[in-house]
Amino acid sequence: MYPTIIGISLGLAVILAIGILKHLDKTLMYGLILTGIGFLYVGYVWQDWPALILNAIQAIVFLLIAYYGTKKSINILAAGYFLHGCWDISYSFFSDPGLIPPHYDLFCLSVDFTMGAYILIFKNHFSQKKLMQAGI
Repeated sequence: MYPTIIGISLGLAVILAIGILKHLDKTLMYGLILTGIGFLYVGYVWQDWPALILNAIQAIVFLLIAYYGTKKSINILAAGYFLHGCWDISYSFFSDPGLIPPHYDLFCLSVDFTMGAYILIFKNHFSQKKLMQAGI
């Protein structure tokens, strides 16, 4: 319960912080965050080669999703957050869950879903000019 509450709270705090800093490119900021959260797992598992390889691939996949989300469509970026939340909750099926902190799956899932939902609900507040220039 507490990991979920803390995750939602952190997600809302990040959304608020980015909203306050109006001069920042919101789309780029959310893309950078998605990239960063993908690479967090790599730092947790560096002692286990199979887990390191799996998590490095996962991190690169989310880097690419973030890149295409910032360049092509805000919907791709939102999908990236939801997919990362699914990765968080299903991590124990792919690797040793003892390699990551306890309750990290619920914490991360709630952060990711909070931010993904925000992006979908308020997608009109993102860099529309940039998306229009790209022909979308």
